[in-house]
Amino acid sequence: MTSSAPRRTVLAAALAAAAGAATPSAQADAARTPAASAAAGTPEAAARRTKSLVDYHAWTTTADWNKGHAQGTALAHGARPGIRLVHPVGTLDYKDPHTGRTTAWEYAVWTSPAHSLKVPATEAVASWNAHTPPGTWIAVELRGTYSDGGRTPWYVMGRWTAGDGDADIRRTSVDDQKDGKSSISTDTFAVDAPASGLRLTSYQLRVTLHRKPGTALTPTVWRLGAMASDLPDRFEVPASRPGRVGRELAVPHYSQEIHKGQYPEYDNGGEAWCSPTSSQMVIESWGRKPTRDQLSWVNPDYADPQVCHAARHTFDYQYEGCGNWPFNAAYAATYRDLQSVVTRLASLTAVERLIHAGIPVITSQSFLKTELDGAGYGTAGHLMTVVGFTKNGDIIANDPAAPNNAAVRRVYKRRQFENIWLRTKRYDEKGQIKSGTGGICYLYWPAKPAPSQHRVLRELGIR
Repeated sequence: MTSSAPRRTVLAAALAAAAGAATPSAQADAARTPAASAAAGTPEAAARRTKSLVDYHAWTTTADWNKGHAQGTALAHGARPGIRLVHPVGTLDYKDPHTGRTTAWEYAVWTSPAHSLKVPATEAVASWNAHTPPGTWIAVELRGTYSDGGRTPWYVMGRWTAGDGDADIRRTSVDDQKDGKSSISTDTFAVDAPASGLRLTSYQLRVTLHRKPGTALTPTVWRLGAMASDLPDRFEVPASRPGRVGRELAVPHYSQEIHKGQYPEYDNGGEAWCSPTSSQMVIESWGRKPTRDQLSWVNPDYADPQVCHAARHTFDYQYEGCGNWPFNAAYAATYRDLQSVVTRLASLTAVERLIHAGIPVITSQSFLKTELDGAGYGTAGHLMTVVGFTKNGDIIANDPAAPNNAAVRRVYKRRQFENIWLRTKRYDEKGQIKSGTGGICYLYWPAKPAPSQHRVLRELGIR
């Protein structure tokens, strides 16, 4: 669970009110005939819903990077094509709001072509994979076109670097970004009044690469993308039928709770570290982990020091939490030959396909204690990792909210889990309407995936 999660719910609650979602009428989504519900649970239907409701697009290949507008950047050749800073186009003075230091930085810029959305969107989340040596950082921005012909400003989606040493800025989201039609909540672009019909019809991404003047240092960006979506307001979602079940992946079991009170400067200590703990579990399932030298700062009396490391290196100094979605994905991609995205999935059918191909899925959900049997808690926002399915289709999850590592493996009822993860609206313990995450997840996988992994990712719109 994360103590910072309620900050996300503020935006969604405002959107719910604006959309007139203050009644349970959205439950009508679940009031379907048995035949319709069964049809909705097929893999083919899941693929159609993914295509119609969610659009993930990324720039990753040599051809992709060549389509953008480069100002001082050039191709970084290799197994993972990317962009790097070669000829600075200017110098800027950046006053870090979290250290108070003003530092000069050389910079170069790459701007994507406009990506037209398959379906106009109410929300968008950018994510990226990059290498940022000490003394370098990147800023990722999004600019979109509205369905009324207007255009958003360039919104900062994150100022990011992997480290936090003396040579580095502090990675940060940027508050108070809005134009009267849309706004940014930490890591998420959202149309302010979706009930008005206003939508985002296209967007561009811009990444600015920074380094200390007079050096040959450079960030390298391998993946730059965004997930845009327009999900219906719904308190319940159609149930999917179990399909590819009976497989469990080997993923380490780490509890966030054993870190309670450790390093409270990072989001109050382990009690709020569900996101980095989940990230670290999946990173290590791919055979990657921090080096002994990288962990030398951690108190040697602490178990699982790599979880402390993940919390420190996903911490958003503005959000004051470790739950920034793109920052977790970017952290995962700092490990050798791993890539990552933040996206939305349409159903547990999609998760089954990923698990069957060997890819764990980190999911974000919120729920009352009574809505998920066996959890033993309620939460306004929590990340856990789906690692498999029982033979009858129930969820096998590595839940970092467990009191110790031995208790991390949980089995949750399929119907309960699917609903709390995919819904966009819910009731809290006071009966007030709050947001649901609508299927948000992190996916981490090798830069050179197996053919079966490559195929299922492409089928889910991720390349």
